[in-house]
Amino acid sequence: MRIRIVDAFSDRPFTGNPAGVLLLDPSPSSSVSSMSSVSSAPSPSFPGDTWLQNVALEVNHAETAFAHPLPKGGEADWALRWFTPVAEVAMCGHATLATAHVLHTTGAHEGPVRFATLSGVLIATPHEDGSITLDFPTAPLTPVEIPDNVAAALGAQPLTVFDTGPHIGDLLVEVADEKTVRGLTPDHKALARYSERGIIATARAEDPSQGYDFVSRCFFPNIGIDEDPVTGSAHTALAPYWSERLGRPDLTGLQASARSGLVRTRLRGDRTLLTGRAVTVIEGELLA
Repeated sequence: MRIRIVDAFSDRPFTGNPAGVLLLDPSPSSSVSSMSSVSSAPSPSFPGDTWLQNVALEVNHAETAFAHPLPKGGEADWALRWFTPVAEVAMCGHATLATAHVLHTTGAHEGPVRFATLSGVLIATPHEDGSITLDFPTAPLTPVEIPDNVAAALGAQPLTVFDTGPHIGDLLVEVADEKTVRGLTPDHKALARYSERGIIATARAEDPSQGYDFVSRCFFPNIGIDEDPVTGSAHTALAPYWSERLGRPDLTGLQASARSGLVRTRLRGDRTLLTGRAVTVIEGELLA
């Protein structure tokens, strides 16, 4: 079985967010366990969860994506699941982008691809310039009081705090400025108590002429990721937040991790479009 490592939300190797991608045999086997699919046609099953989790642990990137083709005529073309080294997640942007990139660069799928996922049908549309646009649900933002001691855990005083809803499970925290975001050195163990997944820290760009409108960093200790390099799902919350603040539906976010990456966002009501690039850096054979 072929396995690929793809750097997503970047067009240069060793930047952006790396994801493992496996395109699975569509044939069901006796050792598989099912995932409910939104496709109206019967879906072959994924391999057992223990095997999927073990592969994700072996790959040891923020997420590993597993996809298999669905019967034609349904609501989706491929079934897709994502695993961190320690858990399955309900939504992942960069590994979806990476999977779409593999499908199109290998010729396994042409044109827009519809993925059946735990977050419903997600569509990835390729463009002639090599970029791919993901159509994801917009995260609902609910303002909450600043939790006690979160400033000490994060390493900066929040200006505002929002809950991002069940699909993401984060707190979105605005801090004073871009310099503060870049300089954060959080206590990851302490951050784990404040949300289901983690914390999205953000601020307005200091100099928008540099090609981005806002910056962010994402800390997800509850799913085994102290800091995620570039997080597509977080931008379904960052897009509505900054679009309202800046008065524009189309923005570009820079995730200011050590690897860094750009995410172009377009807010369309209850859907958010996320556009980025990807590059395959490793391809090999999974023997287990």
